[in-house]
Amino acid sequence: MTAPLPGDDEAMGLALAEAVRAGAAGDVPVGAVVLGADGVALATGHNRREVDGDPTAHAELLAVREAAAATGSWRLGGATVVVTLEPCPMCAGALIAARVARVVFGAADPKAGACGSLYNLCVDPRFNHEVEVTAGVREAECAALLVGFFAARRGR
Repeated sequence: MTAPLPGDDEAMGLALAEAVRAGAAGDVPVGAVVLGADGVALATGHNRREVDGDPTAHAELLAVREAAAATGSWRLGGATVVVTLEPCPMCAGALIAARVARVVFGAADPKAGACGSLYNLCVDPRFNHEVEVTAGVREAECAALLVGFFAARRGR
């Protein structure tokens, strides 16, 4: 895993704003932003599994789809995906398939994380592409959103 770059903190702020939108809609508060190679935001997304009734409507997948549409290409070489929660195996696989250069995440996911917690699919040399991983950017803020969301659901 690599160290954060200048701009990762600000980009995570955009992802956190998306996460708040997800939580307000009753979805797990996870948000993502896709940055082009120039550092400009191409797309954002937040969890919409409950809203859409779609198990694949994860924040990073929705943002990657939007970025591909915006660029006119499924290849997102040079792009960075910034997400508040460590990507699951499905999302890590999508990042590899999209040829994303880098993923930056906030909170680790010890139950489903596939960028270092349970697996690290992104840096497995057996795949045709590897995605650089930066973990822990604004981790406390990202984790607090999740903890607060689930505590409220349990009535605490």
